[in-house]
Amino acid sequence: MRILKSSLKIDFMSRRKLAMFFSIAFVVIALLSVLFRGLNLGIDFTGGTLVEVGYRQAVELSKVRSVLADAGFRDATVQHFGTPKDVLVRLAPSADADNAALSNRAFAELNRAAAGEAELRRVEFVGPQVGDELTEDGGLAMLYALIGILIYVALRFEYRFALGSIIALIHDVLITIGLFSLFQIEFDLPVMAAVLAVIGYSLNDTIVVYDRIRENFRKIRKGSAEQVINTSLNQTLSRTLVTSLTTLLVLFSLFVFGGEIIHGFALALIIGVVIGTYSSIYVASTAVLMLGISKSDLMPVKKEGANIASDGSQV
Repeated sequence: MRILKSSLKIDFMSRRKLAMFFSIAFVVIALLSVLFRGLNLGIDFTGGTLVEVGYRQAVELSKVRSVLADAGFRDATVQHFGTPKDVLVRLAPSADADNAALSNRAFAELNRAAAGEAELRRVEFVGPQVGDELTEDGGLAMLYALIGILIYVALRFEYRFALGSIIALIHDVLITIGLFSLFQIEFDLPVMAAVLAVIGYSLNDTIVVYDRIRENFRKIRKGSAEQVINTSLNQTLSRTLVTSLTTLLVLFSLFVFGGEIIHGFALALIIGVVIGTYSSIYVASTAVLMLGISKSDLMPVKKEGANIASDGSQV
């Protein structure tokens, strides 16, 4: 494969200590937030009742929240669903009443406030046992994904690259989840799916960088490991930025025009793409450099007898 020349000569690795300082600081803040503040888990994980109500005219969410709060539903989550006339209400489970009674009472209050013009479109119940199973399955899905990635990268590249990719992925996931915890943004199943998608996106970007680093280690005869990594990052920078910017363009469109129902999903992906782009440049590359990667580790192994001619003489 031909090495592409790049006119860029950005010295990324000279700033690696500063970048690692910020990365460690963000990861520590994310961990502390998750441990002490926790996640604002949605109904998918905590269990509860989901009620979809339709109105004849556009309704303000503040008025719907006020009606529910006056009726005793202070923890209810309200958002538009598709159009300003459709409202999605999420009710937390209660020990004093069953889900059916809660949904009936909530709709009765909303219908009374709307002078009988509200329409009950849909009611769904999620039990706490289902929520616990989803939480466990979601955590296992992340763990299995990381283990599979570790094995794949170790077989394709070298164990230092595998460790570097896992460090970058854990960095991306922790910061993404930490921001949701820090700002108490609802964390539901679509957000969990977005976090898993972030793992795939970040890995793809990291493998592109790693592939060029491995190739340059074998082709560039002079230069330290730091210089080879800098050269590789400059050669892949345009591809990385173009891919990230086009992806972000779509995600911002989803966030702005997709409605509140997918805000969390789009926001998680936006955060993940930005953090993943940064980590493929600094975290993943710095990790393999700190693990002591060298040219001898990446040179192809010579096959036994490769230097012996067909007549038995040395070439």
